[in-house]
Order: sequence, then C-alpha cells, then structure tokens
Amino acid sequence: QVQLVESGGDWVQPGGSLRLSCAASGTFSSVTVMGWYRQAPGKERELVARVICDGTATYADFVKGRFTISVDCANAAVYLQMASLKPEDTAVYICNALMKTPTYRAENYWGKGTLVTVSS
Repeated sequence: QVQLVESGGDWVQPGGSLRLSCAASGTFSSVTVMGWYRQAPGKERELVARVICDGTATYADFVKGRFTISVDCANAAVYLQMASLKPEDTAVYICNALMKTPTYRAENYWGKGTLVTVSS
C-alpha cells in the first residue's frame, strides 16, 4: 500500500505565500504523475496543478502565475509553492499520485489533505 502525507498548510494573510509538501511512502515501482487538488467547504474537489516526471506541468487557470508545482519522482515527493494567496484559495489541499505498483499496474492514490486558510 502507498500513503501520501501532506504538510505545510497554515493560516496566511492575503498576498502571503506558503509551500506545501507531499511525500509518498509504501511499496511501488515508479511514479508517473503527482499533483495537487483542493476542496473548499461546500464545493467539489478541483485540480490545482499536476506534473509528469519529465517536468511537464499543468495548472488550473485560477492559479497560473501564482503557484508553482515541482516534483522529485525519485523520492516520490511533490511540492506546491503558492504566492499571492487570495481568500478564495482557502481550502483543503490534497495530494494525488498516479503510480505503478510492484506488478506494474497503474494505481491512483490520495492523501488526506492539509488545510490552507487565507484571511485577514
């Protein structure tokens, strides 16, 4: 089994910055894609950003120019540098990973999330 553990969530004032981290542990053969989703109260989960191990990244329009995703596939870790945070960025940020099991089957994993609160 694989576990994804997020860290770095906090309260921050509008305009501030945070860096989220996610590390995977467990048994797997390789990482294919890692990313971040978020879910605000009363809203559906939405993609924030995801990155393939070759470095190709995709961002939601609402974070382009403000957030940067990076990945260390060798160590199964993904990071999200967030800047110019807005109150509407308040949400639980959830790590996601598409990995290959030891038998090379593709599996999708989710973390439990880390809370980011942006308010004055």
